[in-house]
Amino acid sequence: MPYIPLKRKEDIGLSPYELKFRGKKRIENVRIQVIDFDLEEVRETEIEDTKELRKYASSDSITWINVDGLHNEKIIGDISNIFSIPGDILSDVMEPSSRPQAEEFDNGFFVSLKMMEFNEKKSRVVVDNLSLIVMDRVLITFQEEKGDVFDPVRERIRKHKTKIRTAGADYLAFALLDVVIDNYIYILGVYGEKVETLESKLIMNTNKETLKIINLFKHELNNLRMDIKPAKEMVMSLVKLDTDFIREENEKHYKELQDNMNQAVDLLDYYREVLYDELNMYHSSMSTKLNDTMTVLTIFSVIFIPLTFIVGVYGMNFDNLPELHWKYGYFIVWGVMVAIVLGMLWYFKRRKWF
Repeated sequence: MPYIPLKRKEDIGLSPYELKFRGKKRIENVRIQVIDFDLEEVRETEIEDTKELRKYASSDSITWINVDGLHNEKIIGDISNIFSIPGDILSDVMEPSSRPQAEEFDNGFFVSLKMMEFNEKKSRVVVDNLSLIVMDRVLITFQEEKGDVFDPVRERIRKHKTKIRTAGADYLAFALLDVVIDNYIYILGVYGEKVETLESKLIMNTNKETLKIINLFKHELNNLRMDIKPAKEMVMSLVKLDTDFIREENEKHYKELQDNMNQAVDLLDYYREVLYDELNMYHSSMSTKLNDTMTVLTIFSVIFIPLTFIVGVYGMNFDNLPELHWKYGYFIVWGVMVAIVLGMLWYFKRRKWF
């Protein structure tokens, strides 16, 4: 089941400007990695002291600073001071339970959404709150723990002297958001294959185990919906954001995010509808089975009613029952009962009752 961060009672009423971690600590030590690059060179380093970040605040190159771990208030405070980021923005960064959002501030804009990755070994979705702060030549990303889905972007930066090295921090932010949304679509495709396979099994065989699987998929898709639907609203807000920190030549790329997000939401809605159809199919199949069972039981009951009547009549203890002294009375009664059974079966068959 995806990780869903919840608000803690002790965090209620805190100032929106207070730099206090409002979530569950998922790693022990905060890690800061920097990729600083221009068209000719890529420099990667891991920061031990936040003072080392000061040189990137006024650098002419493009800098991507990635922070794993949100619980260290001092480190977050230092980043706020070095890059002049308002406290209310970083307060939202330190609250993993916040909804996806897009907001502009004096020297950049802030974006947050849920980053999802499908764990193949455990067959489950891992969810991490991702925040991006985009400034003129600096992009800062914040994650709850180590590990992300951005290795393809890192490889593009290292190996290719292409647009990603020259188009600015806003284009790099687009590339990261594009990867996140592509993973939404991939994860939904994984669940979609399982849902469609389940539909085939449902046609062949219906049992209680099938119902458990349907309900499990419903629960997991509902969890995905909690993160994907708000992300769509965030992307729409981001596209409408009137900011100087998204270059005119990059605006079209952000509109592409909206198309991809719409595709993800359409897939989500489609597979949820398929699951509801499968649930209805399951109940219809079970009702049909129950009706078939009741039909068989009813036929047996109807057949045995006249037979019970006959044996009941001749089971009475009256002295004057002439048929008791007939030589072939026993065989005649059997013949009558067999004829009744055959006649009723023929009648039911003719009426297509079974």
